[in-house]
Amino acid sequence: MSGEDRRPEGGEPRETRAGSDGGKRSASTEYDSDIEAAIRQNYPALITYLTAGDPSLEDTKAYVEALDRGGSDLIELGLPFSEPIAEGPTIQAAINRALDAGTTPEGFFELVDDLETDAPLLVMTYYNMILQYGPEPDVRPFVERAAESGLSGIIVPDLPAEESGPLREACDEHGLDLVFIIAPTTEGERLDGIMSQVSGFAYVQARLGTTGARADVSSATHDSLARLSDYDVPKAVGFGVSEGDHAAEIIEAGADGVIVGSALIDIVASNDNPAADLEAKAEELKRGAVRGSETVTNDTEDAPEPEQP
Repeated sequence: MSGEDRRPEGGEPRETRAGSDGGKRSASTEYDSDIEAAIRQNYPALITYLTAGDPSLEDTKAYVEALDRGGSDLIELGLPFSEPIAEGPTIQAAINRALDAGTTPEGFFELVDDLETDAPLLVMTYYNMILQYGPEPDVRPFVERAAESGLSGIIVPDLPAEESGPLREACDEHGLDLVFIIAPTTEGERLDGIMSQVSGFAYVQARLGTTGARADVSSATHDSLARLSDYDVPKAVGFGVSEGDHAAEIIEAGADGVIVGSALIDIVASNDNPAADLEAKAEELKRGAVRGSETVTNDTEDAPEPEQP
């Protein structure tokens, strides 16, 4: 999936970020990270999310592999936490099912140990899970174990960028990206501060509120992407994306990727054959994203040449 370089024109590779060699996936020799490489080389990127352990870790393995086959360029795995503040009812229900099934942090890491995917993997969880993983409060044991298992990055919805120093340092030491969520209301100095800490990609929140599939794309998405256009980091949009047409519109608006979670959790919860349906949904979403990128390309080609002085 990552063999063909479909980087948008003008997107230059940067030096590799130093990191651990302990994981299964080596850092990209062309970009700062496997995550940035996956987005730039597979533009427009499809990023998918599942809650690990819903309804079991064995099932999650099959579902992740199905999303990988369907065209996911990055896959987020949610490590269940009992008090998720950023999740809507769909993902909250998935988290509850995973916790009821006995999913633990170590079970999560054993799942990742066992996964073989073309798509790099990220963990999405809450700061307390990271801080309390070791024998005493410290972020380093979690980050070290994440790197050993082959994860490429971490997303922590409840960690403010200005308080992320210890986790940022540990991630840099072990070669992991630390991804931050950018709300529609974030701007000015606070936006500059967050973007200075982001690595891998900026997770652009499509709308205020919690996660959940929606019928349309929020107008806030277009405004947020315009506000982020000057920052040299890939931008991917999540919160509410559920259809190929949504993916097309988001890419047309200037995103480098789309993030889909609740629509996939709905499939896990209600379909008779989740693996096949997840693969088909990933294919639909990837086709939509590509359709949107073709519009961007055509618009660029049709733009008039600037007048010469």
